[in-house]
Amino acid sequence: MTDMGRRDTGAGAQEKRAEIPEQAQRGEVTTSSAEAPAGRMTAETEVTRSAGGEGLGWIMFAGAVLITVGVFEAIWGLTALFRTTYFVVPSSGLVVSFNYTAWGWVHIGLAVLLVATGLAVLAGQRWARYVGICLAALGMIANFLTFAAFPFWSLVMVAVDILVIYALSVRGHEMEKLRT
Repeated sequence: MTDMGRRDTGAGAQEKRAEIPEQAQRGEVTTSSAEAPAGRMTAETEVTRSAGGEGLGWIMFAGAVLITVGVFEAIWGLTALFRTTYFVVPSSGLVVSFNYTAWGWVHIGLAVLLVATGLAVLAGQRWARYVGICLAALGMIANFLTFAAFPFWSLVMVAVDILVIYALSVRGHEMEKLRT
């Protein structure tokens, strides 16, 4: 038989094992604040930090992007109100052939709601999660219906709305941590 390595199984190994904290014996990393180099977190701080805010970045992202999408929708609406010749096709070429003035007011109304909801998401309001998902879905539909007017812009806005819906639906339960 080959030697698989030397293992100390005698009394010396038992004494060394008794000196190691119980958490380290189970495979957990422990570091006391005296042992940790300056500028490093202790294991307790690191465990507490990772357990507390894993999804807060997605919620902050969703709130900030809702506000930004609201501003972009307002720009779309104002363009529809004041420069109707700026679009790629006439309003009769859209899926739903409203005139651009009507679409402008739809996008401005959506913009106001998106900005208000984005601010509420950043404030940690629980209702804002559900309203944000619904408004992002409405924004996707509005951009899809006016796709012929701004093809590239509408495609980008639909993709951003999908990210917002993902962030609010998957990580929305983290919103309570924003309030504390």
